[in-house]
Amino acid sequence: MQANPVPRINPAVAIIVLRQRDGIGRSVSESPASGPEREAPDGDGVLTRPQDPRRGQEKFGMIESKARRKSNLRWGVEQRLEFIEFRLYWEGRMNRSDLMNTFGVSVNQASTDLNRYLRLAPENMIYDKSARTYLRSSVFSPLFLRVDADQYLTQLRLVHSGVMEQEDAWIRTYPVYDDVPSPTRIVNPETLQLVLEAVRESESIEVQYQSLSRPEPRWRWIAPIAIGFDGDRWHVRAFCEEDKAFKDFLLARIIDARDARPRDCDPKDDRDWSEYVELEIGPHPDLSESQKLVVSLDYGMQDGRATLRVRRALVFYTLKRLGLDAGPDGQAPSTQQIVLLNREAIGANLPVADDRENS
Repeated sequence: MQANPVPRINPAVAIIVLRQRDGIGRSVSESPASGPEREAPDGDGVLTRPQDPRRGQEKFGMIESKARRKSNLRWGVEQRLEFIEFRLYWEGRMNRSDLMNTFGVSVNQASTDLNRYLRLAPENMIYDKSARTYLRSSVFSPLFLRVDADQYLTQLRLVHSGVMEQEDAWIRTYPVYDDVPSPTRIVNPETLQLVLEAVRESESIEVQYQSLSRPEPRWRWIAPIAIGFDGDRWHVRAFCEEDKAFKDFLLARIIDARDARPRDCDPKDDRDWSEYVELEIGPHPDLSESQKLVVSLDYGMQDGRATLRVRRALVFYTLKRLGLDAGPDGQAPSTQQIVLLNREAIGANLPVADDRENS
């Protein structure tokens, strides 16, 4: 729920990186599939070189699937057809056993799915007889897949972190990958369960909370209305009956809970949560023109700026996470590559002597 300008990753670039991992695949004859009823082959294939790495750049970032239109296909069938395109796009190959292993379907059902796809998109994949697999054609155009580099990279990260089992992901061949470790911020599942129930049932709960502004934990009544993530920690947005104000409480600092009752506050009164602020960011002014251009591309900027729509309650965390809580003065542009362009316009929404870190 914290707004973050995620650098855009070009799917075509991701494909090139994956191809470099595997080596350049040999080319194969690109004759269309011979017939819709041919049984799908088994076996592993090779990755073929796209006709032109720049092809399709007009659809960069998020290639909108033509099959996001309404379809008469059942959801399970459409999901398997989307999976076929996922494997073709990202790995360049697809065979019957991929469907069987991922969805637990029979040989006949996997063959039916592949034959159905061939009828719908006969030019999207070609059959390599020597490798006994289907390969992505140079004119591949997805019907069901919304191509987004983040979809692939998120699965990669979830598998690496252990949140997702490898067999549950749609990736078959994993590139060498690692990420920057960070301490695990533990949230007690029983605490989360109580908070979610309080939000759902419009209740206040009495919690024992450890604030860093006080040496010992205290019991207090709070009325949770939402949960939020600041990029590092999970918070509960709640009305504090002691302070008579809507505040943020870290879920990890809720030590215990012992009672519940109907809440007597209206979430609509939390204007900081319901109202949004637009943060405009741009490249650091001291970067060279070429550097500004690459930063603009990295953050998906238009005309040297990008706009982030952020809840007012999350402005503090957003600016801090992006290194924008202070001005650009004294910061090397190579380190702090983006700046806040409308600092004066949002003045009242910027953090000043905020006690959120201690609450």
